[in-house]
Amino acid sequence: MAKLSITDLELKGKRVFVRVDFNVPLEPDGSVGDDTRIRAALPTIKYAFEHGARLVLASHLGRPKGSPDPKYSLRPAAQCLSELLGKDVPLAPDSIGQETRAMADRLKPGQALMLENVRFHKGEEKNDPDYARGLAELADLYVNDAFGTAHRAHASTEGITHFVEKSAAGLLMEKELRYLGTALGKPEHPFVVILGGAKVSDKIAVIENLLKSADAILIGGAMAYTFLKSQGIETGRSLVEDDRLELARDLLVRAKERNVRFLLPADNAVVNKNAWDSDRKTAQPRICSVKEIAPEEAGLDIGPAAVEEFSRAIGSAKTIVWNGPMGMFEHPPFDRGTREIALAVASSKATTIVGGGDSVAAVAEAGVTDRITHVSTGGGASLEFLAGEMLPGVEALSEK
Repeated sequence: MAKLSITDLELKGKRVFVRVDFNVPLEPDGSVGDDTRIRAALPTIKYAFEHGARLVLASHLGRPKGSPDPKYSLRPAAQCLSELLGKDVPLAPDSIGQETRAMADRLKPGQALMLENVRFHKGEEKNDPDYARGLAELADLYVNDAFGTAHRAHASTEGITHFVEKSAAGLLMEKELRYLGTALGKPEHPFVVILGGAKVSDKIAVIENLLKSADAILIGGAMAYTFLKSQGIETGRSLVEDDRLELARDLLVRAKERNVRFLLPADNAVVNKNAWDSDRKTAQPRICSVKEIAPEEAGLDIGPAAVEEFSRAIGSAKTIVWNGPMGMFEHPPFDRGTREIALAVASSKATTIVGGGDSVAAVAEAGVTDRITHVSTGGGASLEFLAGEMLPGVEALSEK
């Protein structure tokens, strides 16, 4: 990796500002609902402790709109981290200011302080230099371990790097860049890309960039219907971006020119849209060819023939990148296609990289997370990275 890693830094006795991603779901009682993101930061935190660092941890939580809001306090995350580490991680009253600075100064090697939500200040999302300088005053060195926010140029992800001696990637950030970077730059072939979700427009740049290196691109989710309609197939009341039909046709032509297999579902699970709109629980799915969708029907999942064809392509791959569900994953039985693809990816002998909330949820619910080579923690960031875009939070780190 061209950027400094935390393993390149001399940490002993130093105050290290670590940007983590503790933007976790909270239960009604205020406790952390899912500690996956907090656990993901543990290797970097423990490495820093083992090397004598004094840690100042920072994160955002939710969208508090630039002012303090108790319901977005990071206190639950600090308590959860304390339990996971088996040592107290106090919460500072703010992310900047004299009292917070005094708490950071009192830290001893092997101790950590959690700052209050950085988005309690308007300067965070505006990347205000004064706020960034205030954050930098708390530490000697900066480590970004929040890949999920690396696509945003905020004060705690980009601005702060201008006011510290060195800025480096944490172990999680380093892992993300290594796997995604290899998939983009030097994938082992055959390289199979699986893309789902609602909109082609969300994935245009990814498709365009991956056409350069992929051997096959498998399209599921509602975005498949825009491609199908662009080929003259009647899609009933399925979700279609009519303003993207010409672009969809163009992408299919470019895939053919580059000899990239571009697989669209052969069949799907459809539902009568009127029945669906009146009562989703009783609306019954119908499996049919994508060429047999009735005018009043909408496609909500890929069908068994599509699963079989996609699974064959997945089985022959040596590198797989998957982002986005194959159907309306949150509404069973329209989660079947996504679950089947999760099992196929997990059964593959390829290097497998899964990103995006629903895809990650699918492998977790299928109980196969431990059989995925790398589960990305960054939805938007991983998409922008795969699209070949520069991530401000990565660009800002010091060169090796």
